[in-house]
Amino acid sequence: MFLQQLPRTLCFALVCCASSVLLAGPTYTNPKEVDADYAIQGEYAGELDTPDGKEKFGIQIIAMGKAKFQVVGYHGGLPGDGWNGEKVIRIDTEMVDGTMVAKDEHGSGTFKNGEFTIADPDGKELGTLKKVSRVSPTMGAKAPKGAAVLFDGKDAKNWKNGKMTDDGLLEQGTESIAAFKDHTLHLEFLLPYKPEDRGQGRGNSGMYLQARYEVQILDSFGLAGKNNECGGVYSIKDPDVNMCFPPLTWQTYDVEFKAAKYDGDKLVSNPKMTVRHNGVIVHKDLDLPKSTTAAPRGPGAEPGPVYLQNHGNPVRFRNIWVVED
Repeated sequence: MFLQQLPRTLCFALVCCASSVLLAGPTYTNPKEVDADYAIQGEYAGELDTPDGKEKFGIQIIAMGKAKFQVVGYHGGLPGDGWNGEKVIRIDTEMVDGTMVAKDEHGSGTFKNGEFTIADPDGKELGTLKKVSRVSPTMGAKAPKGAAVLFDGKDAKNWKNGKMTDDGLLEQGTESIAAFKDHTLHLEFLLPYKPEDRGQGRGNSGMYLQARYEVQILDSFGLAGKNNECGGVYSIKDPDVNMCFPPLTWQTYDVEFKAAKYDGDKLVSNPKMTVRHNGVIVHKDLDLPKSTTAAPRGPGAEPGPVYLQNHGNPVRFRNIWVVED
């Protein structure tokens, strides 16, 4: 009844080499200027009447361009909101005459008029999922007293060669003038919508602590959650759960960072970080034995800046502040 894992037929292989990125289609940065598929893409949640009783269930619909989609199903609810961690369902489908059907031997799911209805193999409806728009609980968090406000939308004076958009957002490809050791960082980011692109070409950037340790930024909505996807610590560890929201949705990173400790030139202890992605812990006291691949700086005792990678995608940032320990 649409509740079991299926073979994945559409490749989402993510590669770190820029030459392997597939750039196929348009880039949208304004939710008011998008294709028709954008309104369908997103998260859906509700309850199903199963033989074992009511079950909370979540769906993520990924727009793949030109009326093609991938439907991803989660037992227990959406990631970070009840998902029980079991293998997910993945079905490739498309919109035809206003209706999208995802079907296998266990049942079917039908999207029509903005809702996703699930039925058993005999066609009996089990429940209807409705679209939800989640907002990070730390969205818009105000900088506490004593914080270093790195960006508040007024200017980019705290960033080396920092550039702003006309609507007051910070562009990718810059680093903070200030450098930090132990600190807590709050940052909000917006991914572009690139439905026909795949892999690292789909909204790629990165946020580096001390310009050494990258928390990846990528449109990996609905993907498996790897170290080179959103929330991953690049080349070191996958996120515990993929908390990436759909593109053109504001998201948050809140990071507690403990710098490496040195006795002279001798490393005494590795740095550590705890990362919350959209309010959910995706790394807890993660030990960082090395700088992440392609980091601007190697290991060292000196403080380092917040670095926002330019990987050729228009990723935008706002409300960035740091509290030093």
